[in-house]
Amino acid sequence: MLRRLVVLIAAVLFALILYRWISQERLQYFAPREPVATPTPEPSPTRPPPIGGKLETGRLFSGITLHSSVEPTPGTDATTERTDPDSYVLELKLKPRIPAPNRTIEDLAKVNPKLPELLPALSTTLPTEPVSPLFAQLYDTKIRMLRENLGRLDVLLSRHNFFDCQTILQLQHPQTHRKALLLQADMDVDCDGSDGDRLPAGTGAPTNFKPFTSYKWPKKGAGVNPYLAGTQERLKKAEAEFAAPGTTADRKRDLRNAITQLRAEVTTLQKFSFFIGTTDPYIVIPGAFAHEKDGAKTGDYALVIFGDGIYPAIVGDIGPNDKVGEASFRIAKEINPQSTPYNRPVSELKVTYLIFPGTADTPFGPPDYDKLQARCQKLVDEIGGATVPLHHWENIIPQPSPTPTPSPSPSATTAPMTPAGSSPTPAASATFAFPIASPTPAR
Repeated sequence: MLRRLVVLIAAVLFALILYRWISQERLQYFAPREPVATPTPEPSPTRPPPIGGKLETGRLFSGITLHSSVEPTPGTDATTERTDPDSYVLELKLKPRIPAPNRTIEDLAKVNPKLPELLPALSTTLPTEPVSPLFAQLYDTKIRMLRENLGRLDVLLSRHNFFDCQTILQLQHPQTHRKALLLQADMDVDCDGSDGDRLPAGTGAPTNFKPFTSYKWPKKGAGVNPYLAGTQERLKKAEAEFAAPGTTADRKRDLRNAITQLRAEVTTLQKFSFFIGTTDPYIVIPGAFAHEKDGAKTGDYALVIFGDGIYPAIVGDIGPNDKVGEASFRIAKEINPQSTPYNRPVSELKVTYLIFPGTADTPFGPPDYDKLQARCQKLVDEIGGATVPLHHWENIIPQPSPTPTPSPSPSATTAPMTPAGSSPTPAASATFAFPIASPTPAR
């Protein structure tokens, strides 16, 4: 009896194990398989990518309030309406408000309460009609760009970039007659520029980086621009693709334009040096400013005022005509250490830019920090002075090792000895980078 019971239990256990095994096999066999993902081809760089996927209409717009409605009207039969382009219409209408510029010292103080204290004579430099024509021109340009790009939602100005300028004022001191252009705006970051003579290593290439700035000067040393090799390599690839037998006519047209531009860039990088966004204090202005009689131009001296600090700068680059408020990464980092190429130091319209038209020194050359501070101090004094010292910029570019002074020779015909196996230390170039930085004055 006991033997039969043991056999029965063993048979039941065997049946359970067999059943579980069969169940697992069936589950694996009939389970739905994950489809093999096929790589999606990238769109041609000459055409914008199509909008696809699940989209919410309101999220297509950059900070633009969207009011939408569907308004059906009676029509004829569907066959007729299908062929009529006016039977299914989307009317897109953007209604931006044009802001009123600040005009008085009280208006300016609402943005930066420290401004009247920092520049006590500022109120005396405001004429009866202080608003510059550049303010209206700026917003006219913004409206024109909105009209041109209304069908291109990916390039349409965002709410933030539309309202990026509080005012543009023309100032003139009644005694010295020194003119200045005052802007109140936010601050975006510019990382452009390069100079193989001063900094032979690249400083990184964030999105939209260009190794050039509008402020440039003929190269003074033998240093190779760190971005020249990459530009030459892109030119070589473009020329090879253009010469390939399978390249289409449309692609050749695009390549022809790219090759022309790349050749010009190679020549420019070989011949010129530029400001460096990560090391040099400069600001960016719209190109349209240079066309006005009292507008600013590349090389003009300027001040950046934020909080209780006044920072000397130079107009070093030209930006798009529909945006204002941009400074080099060096200035941005000084104002806000959390700044990055993708994180603006000041998002509110609390930065004051004071530009002195017609003050550019020519010919252009490598920046001189001592001269920059002295020149800006003189210009500040000509509009009534400041109550705080101007910020002094330190040179953060590594300097070459100084050449050791040779010992006096016992004879006019005896040359200094060079140790065996070594080469003489080259002398530092007289035009290298900046002069030795002086100590920062106490503030």
